[in-house]
Amino acid sequence: MTQKYNVTDIEANKRIDKLLSDMITDVSRSEIQSWITDGHVHVNGRQVKANHKCQNGDVIEWTVPESESLAVSAENIPLSVQYEDTDLIVVNKPKGMVVHPSVGHQHGTLVNALLYHCDALSYVNGEERPGVVHRIDKDTSGLLVVAKNDHTHNKLAEQLLAKDIDRRYEAIVHGVIEHETGMIDAPIGRDRNDRKKMGVRENGKSAITHFRVMNRYKDFTHVECQLETGRTHQIRVHMKYIGFPIVGDPKYGQRKTMVIGGQALHAKYLSFNHPRTDELMHFEVEPPSYFQELLAQFPPENIY
Repeated sequence: MTQKYNVTDIEANKRIDKLLSDMITDVSRSEIQSWITDGHVHVNGRQVKANHKCQNGDVIEWTVPESESLAVSAENIPLSVQYEDTDLIVVNKPKGMVVHPSVGHQHGTLVNALLYHCDALSYVNGEERPGVVHRIDKDTSGLLVVAKNDHTHNKLAEQLLAKDIDRRYEAIVHGVIEHETGMIDAPIGRDRNDRKKMGVRENGKSAITHFRVMNRYKDFTHVECQLETGRTHQIRVHMKYIGFPIVGDPKYGQRKTMVIGGQALHAKYLSFNHPRTDELMHFEVEPPSYFQELLAQFPPENIY
């Protein structure tokens, strides 16, 4: 299917390969360059080279070429299993691990580890994302439930859609939040100026995050966030939107932040009804050591 995009004034004079790689976040720039070379990309109806500089009002058209599926292999990677039965498995994903393989991340993912650990996984989302019902970002740690069969997957997906799965996170944010609790109701879509980022947009998808203050410090706040919806980067975008970006966030954090290899965000609590027995299941894991060590840097006398 051919896709179209109108170049904006902000994007004028940007190379076509750079512009498309910013827009299509799961494809590398080198792969997009090969699309251009092979004639899958046109500007104003003409085939161009990768170094072509786009102008305001240009119409870009591209067709994603059919590609072979990623060869997803089982890898003997340790897993922190919180619960497992014949239908599902709940794991505590470490910070720095990608959930499923993609271009540029074909090995060392949670899916690679699950394929080694489990005899079977659901294939509702295809061979490249077996078992994956919901995701968390690479540098976010914490709880995920994975389906071992399609029945379980579909039932869990129904609970997600009905907002019956309770997902709570802990985060450390810049600034002191004065309110004890709050709700952020702001739609999320692609950022207008950077296609690799999300942002609050009027025409975005509905997104609701609830938060509760756990502790206040001189320049930081320790919060719990509860997802009502599950948009890409939702907590990170929403906390930035209200003026309290997450510490260490390289994409949405403030310019001067702590360098901790990613955002201080941890998926600590997960509850759902078991798809087969309807039993209420709930799990909770403490934040990893780096998170707790970060909090320990704020001495008690600095609590706001």
